[in-house]
Amino acid sequence: MKYCAAFLPLALFALHTGPAAAQTPEEVAAAALEAVPVWDGHNDVPGELRDRYRNVIADFDFTDTRVNAPDHPADRAMHTDLARLRQGKVGAQFWSVYVSANLAEPVAVQTTLEQIDVTKRLIARYPDDMALAVTADQVEAAMAQGKIASLIGMEGGHSIGSSLGVLRQMYALGARYLTLTHSKNTPWADSATDAPSHNGLTGFGKDLVREMNRMGMLVDLSHVSEKTMQDALDVGKAPVIFSHSGARGVNSHARNVPDSVLRRLPGNGGVVMVVAYPAFVKEEVRQHFADRAGEEARLAALWPGAPDKVTDGLADWDAARPLPGSTVSDMADHIDRIRMIAGIGHVAIGGDYDGIPIMLTGMEDVSGYPALFTELARRGYSQADLEKISFRNMMRVMRGAEAYAASVTDMAPIETPVPE
Repeated sequence: MKYCAAFLPLALFALHTGPAAAQTPEEVAAAALEAVPVWDGHNDVPGELRDRYRNVIADFDFTDTRVNAPDHPADRAMHTDLARLRQGKVGAQFWSVYVSANLAEPVAVQTTLEQIDVTKRLIARYPDDMALAVTADQVEAAMAQGKIASLIGMEGGHSIGSSLGVLRQMYALGARYLTLTHSKNTPWADSATDAPSHNGLTGFGKDLVREMNRMGMLVDLSHVSEKTMQDALDVGKAPVIFSHSGARGVNSHARNVPDSVLRRLPGNGGVVMVVAYPAFVKEEVRQHFADRAGEEARLAALWPGAPDKVTDGLADWDAARPLPGSTVSDMADHIDRIRMIAGIGHVAIGGDYDGIPIMLTGMEDVSGYPALFTELARRGYSQADLEKISFRNMMRVMRGAEAYAASVTDMAPIETPVPE
């Protein structure tokens, strides 16, 4: 085939420049996060406000928390503030009103109310940057005004005191998800990290899922046992979330979601909001902590009544065995796995910042999300894929929960007798 003389310069130019529309991974990620920012499923700033400031926040500066609070050294600097949320392209955030699972239920209820209160007071202090959101429409409206849509999530079923009445009142106060358990079983649901006592959900636990669906409150299955996950999927009529979990096919921690559950997500419509905690993300880190716990138990058995020897021996063990590194790429592996098993429509983000003691290299705080999305683009994720992961999948889930609730407005609240 012969080219005419006029065409030759254009052909040579194309050989040297390549496709005009080609974008770098950084550009693909930036375009996605500009179109729709990150909707993060779990951040523990409210817990930090309690631990550091006893919920007295009149002098707390959320614009930049890298200046450490009194009595907190540099390695305990907070992961979150308004400046870094903006850098991280976070446009919607579920703030976790976590309280300890060791609390008696009545105390847990009171403490949760206090955490809802401090979260609302924090949001109200920054009206130019944050807006409380309790519906999908309010999330969109806040973001349209350039504000971070701020939602409330309750972490642990102990926070409702085994009462559907308390659950309904928490919803009325603005809580829009409940994690069914935390680290321990509740009287009606098994946790992933406690010895099973109910074989999943009890009858009350199943009624609780039904009542949450009736109201439009999201069922969060992070922290629960595999059987509890399955029971909730069997009973539920609305999409579920895992607010901060990984894929068990990548890291075998019980906190992560097994393939058997991932396969059910397309039928349910729910999402796994992938966590950034190295112990849940990288298997070598999980194994390291297990080995360390074993060494600590061995030293305690060798030196009963001599805690200094245990401390010194553990320090020697730590010095000889540094923690394995973990990076943004390790987190991306979980997204790959969930996409492979459940599909691109069932992946979202739930970093767990300010609730984790160690971080991924490259994602040390909430400003790191663009690095994750760049890594995903480097792996071949399209802008449309990234937009689903950052925001659109979670928006679909919330609208799905609201749509189901709207379809059953004639359903009466589920009643259970209070204790005598």
